[in-house]
Amino acid sequence: MKFLTLIASIFIITSCGNHTHDPMLEGEPILQPVADVKTNIDSSLEAWHKAAAEANFDAYFNLMTKDGVFIGTDATENWQNEDFKKFSKPYFDNGKAWSFSTLERNIYVGEYQDLGWFDELLDTQMGICRGSGVVEKDSLGWKVKHYVLSIAVPNENVAELTKLKSEFDKTLITELKSN
Repeated sequence: MKFLTLIASIFIITSCGNHTHDPMLEGEPILQPVADVKTNIDSSLEAWHKAAAEANFDAYFNLMTKDGVFIGTDATENWQNEDFKKFSKPYFDNGKAWSFSTLERNIYVGEYQDLGWFDELLDTQMGICRGSGVVEKDSLGWKVKHYVLSIAVPNENVAELTKLKSEFDKTLITELKSN
């Protein structure tokens, strides 16, 4: 009997070494190839921009997290999701929101593939703009959590632009410092 127990023990020990590692049994996430994750993020961002171009309010805001933030080109535009919806609704309702087409995009993925960040150059009605942001994965896919849009200004035009906006900036700086 001891011999059979010994043989059974050896069999169990050696056969355990042949099983592949199952990360779910140990609580580790199963990760996709990073290229696939980046493709999924890219697709979500393209769908988000397309929803705006097609004035599809629900599709656009369904691709943002409930606590999403949109920071616009104006220094006063720091929109929390609900306020951004209120601001944007009339544009979407009129069938003309905004139309951004991607010229270039760089996507980065967090270690656990539930968070990503990106920067992009866009062709817009304002010329070339830069967008950057953070996306978060939920059970429905990738959603924009934080987005910053800025107008890209060639370095040789910065002095001219700075002069153009100097009065606005002085007023806003005074207002913000007094708060």
